[in-house]
Amino acid sequence: MHEIAVGFVLLVYSLDILALFYFGIHCYFMVYLYLKNGKRCETDPATYAQLVKKMRRWPKVTLQVPMYNEYYVAERVIDAVCRLDYPKEKLEIQVVDDSTDETSLLVKRKVEEYRKKGIQIYHLTRPHRQGHKAGALREALKKAKGEFIAIFDADFLPDTHFLRKTIPYFWEDPRIGMVQARWGHINADYSLLTKAQSIGIDGHFIIEQVARSGSRLWMNFNGTAGVWRKKCIYDAGNWQADTLTEDFDLSYRAELRGWEFRYLIDCVNPAELPATISAYRSQQFRWCKGSLQTAVKLIPAILKSKESLRVKVEAITHLLNYTVHPLMVLNILATLPLLLLYEKLEVVSLPLLFGTAFVLSLGGLGPIVMYIISQRKLHNNAAKRLLWLPMLTIIGTGIALSNTVAWLEAILGKKSIFVRTPKLRLESKKDRIEERKKYKSVKLNPIAFGEIFLGCYTMLTTILAYNNGKYWVIPFMSLYALGFFYIGFLSLYETWQEPLQQLIRHISLGKAKEET
Repeated sequence: MHEIAVGFVLLVYSLDILALFYFGIHCYFMVYLYLKNGKRCETDPATYAQLVKKMRRWPKVTLQVPMYNEYYVAERVIDAVCRLDYPKEKLEIQVVDDSTDETSLLVKRKVEEYRKKGIQIYHLTRPHRQGHKAGALREALKKAKGEFIAIFDADFLPDTHFLRKTIPYFWEDPRIGMVQARWGHINADYSLLTKAQSIGIDGHFIIEQVARSGSRLWMNFNGTAGVWRKKCIYDAGNWQADTLTEDFDLSYRAELRGWEFRYLIDCVNPAELPATISAYRSQQFRWCKGSLQTAVKLIPAILKSKESLRVKVEAITHLLNYTVHPLMVLNILATLPLLLLYEKLEVVSLPLLFGTAFVLSLGGLGPIVMYIISQRKLHNNAAKRLLWLPMLTIIGTGIALSNTVAWLEAILGKKSIFVRTPKLRLESKKDRIEERKKYKSVKLNPIAFGEIFLGCYTMLTTILAYNNGKYWVIPFMSLYALGFFYIGFLSLYETWQEPLQQLIRHISLGKAKEET
């Protein structure tokens, strides 16, 4: 019986390591494709001029700005889209507003202000939030007059020339259904958290999107900063609300129908990064759960499609990318019993020792290589920015438990509401979160206690590894511990910060009255 337990733990651990290795190696594959085909996503002036000439006229475009309770950023994004360099008579703007607070009043006033200036801008509201963002976009599409549909979330500042840079590429091929532009960052230097996030997002938009688009593999619309051919949206089945990532879902349904996408690395549109752990956690939870919901929904159709094996494997890997997080949690949970049973594994101890260290190190370096190359591409001071890479690694491991819960909920078919990521208009270090009280209240997330437990668990594993001379375990477990403690304790701090401050003020006032 004891031998069966040892064998089971060893089997689970080995399969987990191999799966982590696969996703790590996949990052190297993305880097390879980026280096090989990256030029295809860069703007070529001669090609662009030919497309504009082929286009002959600028088409009618409807630009949609979906929002829900965006009090701090609503006016900013409306100002930005109204500054777009595009023929006024050819641009229709829909502010798709599901807000239930004072945001609607701000939007109404702003829209009326621009309508008086001759801008075709409309304030669209609904009596309900059915379908959330997907539902709002679906309803607004019925009223859209444009041949093409551009979408910007409320936390973005579009490039002034966004439409002029993107629209001509639809004339490259009638099968082009969507053109995606790159995300930039409004507040990358606001805090350690935003600096780390900016590096992670750059890795996706500089390496992964370029690798997929440049290699004619499937890529996804990122929910904002992109333009759709309206015909493509309808042909793919329109916006659907049965996943939390309606953008990913529509993208792959469109590509299953034979539509192609284009990515432009040179068209940059800055966005506001979440500045709190609670906002970052909810965003990651939604992205993780939504991508797995899309995987469950579409992988059978992908497998049955006539696409090449190369396209199918990459598409499925892309959909399952968040599986890294439950694999990380499984790796953590299996390491401690493996160390306790280590003396029973004398026959395989040496290859297990070196094999695991090699696989974890080689696979684990994959994302790091991707981030390093993306920063070197973007910044002259890349070395300075890469000093924040350890912070990205810490939050990436610390969020693993939360994303594992999201992953399991998606696989088990558990439904959940669309939780928005609050945007607070934190553009520089001078802007204070404390002054943005409207959306500041944070509910206690019980996952935080699980993260602190896993932090203690990994610390115990680290101590046991040190005492038993298994030093190869220590770097990985120490990193996990740092991540879980950082995410867990900071979540509790954000939840209890305001009540604690109120308690301290109350005690201080009481003492002052006594002294008086």
